Amino acid sequence: MGNITTAFVKQYTDNIRLLAQQKGSKFRNTVEIDTEFTGEFKFYDQMGKDEMEEKVTRNQDTPTDPADHLRRRITKRDFVHNKLLDQEDQLSMIVDPKGKYSISAGYAAGRKMDDVIIGAFDGTSYTGKEGGTAVSFDANMQVAAGGTNLTKTKLLAAKLLLDDNDVEDEDRHIAVKPSQIVAMLGTVEVASSDYNTVKALVQGEINTWLGMQWHKTTRLTNNAAGARKIYCWHKWAMQLAIQKEATARADQRPDKCYAWQVFMSMSIGATRLEEERIAEIACVE
Repeated sequence: MGNITTAFVKQYTDNIRLLAQQKGSKFRNTVEIDTEFTGEFKFYDQMGKDEMEEKVTRNQDTPTDPADHLRRRITKRDFVHNKLLDQEDQLSMIVDPKGKYSISAGYAAGRKMDDVIIGAFDGTSYTGKEGGTAVSFDANMQVAAGGTNLTKTKLLAAKLLLDDNDVEDEDRHIAVKPSQIVAMLGTVEVASSDYNTVKALVQGEINTWLGMQWHKTTRLTNNAAGARKIYCWHKWAMQLAIQKEATARADQRPDKCYAWQVFMSMSIGATRLEEERIAEIACVE
């Protein structure tokens, strides 16, 4: 005689849920974007600031101020992502996963774009006529860790670095990890307006404080001493060049028993255009 448990039904979801992750790029719109990028390299010409001379005598010779021309180079970097799905695999599944494969790959492309931008904040830039001269990040634009996480004092120091370089007040940004926002909540008095501002940042009610738009990310790296590096920058400090937007396609592979291949590729590059427009703060978490 059969048991009633034989008739119990197993229920399966008819959807594939993506795990928690950053969904796309957070920094794409915080930098200069160039979508007309061909070849292996692209150069961005710059001109230094001018000064006026005083005319002190009549019929004085006309002074000539030599033009200060500069140049930065971007190198193209290619990225790919690929998944294979056997026909037999798909027959064993309730849903067709190819759409979610493409969505997940798109999210990965956005995160990779952020990694390229973050790496260029204080990475080596290249200048000169042929772009062969290496330029390191300016140590004078760094705020030392001092054994602490992020504090208002550090933020004001970074702001002062930008202000002293006459960096424009608009289009300033700051990238922080959740740890830095939590630290700010712990370093200001509960009753103060500063605390209320940081609390509003946490709750997503505002995104600007001390003249900078705040961007929360988990992709910031550490310096050689193990301190977290966060960045304050003006939009014009960074250049993102996109030769090929993240593009996905799904095809069947005859060489893989006609398995479905979901492929995505992207070609981009980024560079720091100007050291004076970026401040780096080291934080001990």
